[in-house]
Amino acid sequence: MTIHLETQSDLEEAVHALIKRDPRLKPVLEIAGMPALRRREPGFTGLAHIVCGQQLSTASAAAIWGRLSAAFDPFDHEAVSRARTDRLGRLGLSAAKIKTLKHLAREINAQRLNLDVLAEEDAEAAHHTLIALPGIGPWTADVYLLFCLGHGDAWPAGDIAVQEGIKVGLGLQARPTEKQMAPLAEPWRPLRGAAAHLWWSYYRVIKKREGVISNQLAIGAGAFGHEVDDGAHRRQLD
Repeated sequence: MTIHLETQSDLEEAVHALIKRDPRLKPVLEIAGMPALRRREPGFTGLAHIVCGQQLSTASAAAIWGRLSAAFDPFDHEAVSRARTDRLGRLGLSAAKIKTLKHLAREINAQRLNLDVLAEEDAEAAHHTLIALPGIGPWTADVYLLFCLGHGDAWPAGDIAVQEGIKVGLGLQARPTEKQMAPLAEPWRPLRGAAAHLWWSYYRVIKKREGVISNQLAIGAGAFGHEVDDGAHRRQLD
């Protein structure tokens, strides 16, 4: 049974369960404090919002999304299906993003893709369904699962902020690779999504406290600022 993080109390309950299961996380919580649950709209609109923000600063992404929302009410898969490519381009979308959104709209219209049912699927299965779609990298897939669907076990293994937090919090000699992140997170199943929230919060605190962690590291999905999805992970840009 898939666990969902729908409310702040859901997240807090999950974090406390993680600490009981893995005492190494207790000092992490003491430093980070209880993370705040962040949610976005599910379905096509939520995924489209994430796609539109790829490779853009927060301000630029917000401006483009504002123009799209004003031009289409609502900005959903039906609107994208009907919209002319040149009009979407004038509103600020790149050719690659238009291609991605048009493909998503076609798949949904043809009932070959149902983004909402991914909330009930195994985390790995849902992840692979998403990354099989053009323009959807692993980080984007995991952000959708975590923040739009509240999937309790989604695990952003390629996120550098989570990797760096784990390195410091668990006293590792080097930042774990994406491949190494899977066995590290195994003790936290089926609550790896809650663990990700905790590690993101921890990373933000230690980054401010230590002042030595490079600004090129990702700040995690909670901020969505100055980020680029390179198909493997999210990293912050100056």
